[in-house]
Amino acid sequence: MSCALNLACTWFDEAFERPAQALAHKLNVPASGHECLDTSDYACLLIVDQTGIQLQVTGKKRPGPVRVDFVSGAVAHRRQFGGGTGQLIAKACGLNKGVRPLVVDATAGLGRDAFVLATLGCSVILLERSALVFELLNDGVEQARRVSEIAEIVERMTCKEVDSIEWLNSLSSEDKPDVVYLDPMFPHTEKSAQVKKEMLLFRSLVGQDNDAAALLEAALKAARYRVVVKRPRKAPCVEGTPPTYQLEGKSCRYDIYALKKFD
Repeated sequence: MSCALNLACTWFDEAFERPAQALAHKLNVPASGHECLDTSDYACLLIVDQTGIQLQVTGKKRPGPVRVDFVSGAVAHRRQFGGGTGQLIAKACGLNKGVRPLVVDATAGLGRDAFVLATLGCSVILLERSALVFELLNDGVEQARRVSEIAEIVERMTCKEVDSIEWLNSLSSEDKPDVVYLDPMFPHTEKSAQVKKEMLLFRSLVGQDNDAAALLEAALKAARYRVVVKRPRKAPCVEGTPPTYQLEGKSCRYDIYALKKFD
């Protein structure tokens, strides 16, 4: 699948030339060793190195690189100290004693929420339609599989590069997930909002989720028990069917569409 972005793949060490060339071929973008690359020609670079794949914006005052890392940093801290099933996301998705639903994360992105649910024992199918974001996500999952401490968690995560609406609409009644989880891209309008560098980057490259209403409709038809939509705390609900109830945190909110009680 091609990636229609002003983007190039590059490498610093020739040991990573082959995987970088393969990635460039998959995304249909140029590839070049970094010493031969004029970075001013591209808005972003996909760098392939010993850590995997990372996306770097070029130009002055650029933010640091973005990569999917389930092993260290904030994700690792949350896995160890995040609060278990007491977390709002766990309550929103219906995790309870003996209940570990099959969850479809239909807006997977960097996979952080899906990893939290997998850490808590859920099997999670991650759907991502952006070819670029999927490559970052899948690379993070593959890197994590090699780390014994979290390999069992990552085995519960399955990544698919698909259009979520089409995939959800194609499910048979036997294949329906227990929960469909949505976190559609939402434009921050508050001037004081501190938007994470990943979200700024994704908005500039991938754009907004203008089909959120259609995605919600498909999710409501596909889920057995509930649909969960993550929103900024003060954001309006996704257009369409109103949620059954809401769980509100400090910065975000979960809109729960309860279809029936868990068995």
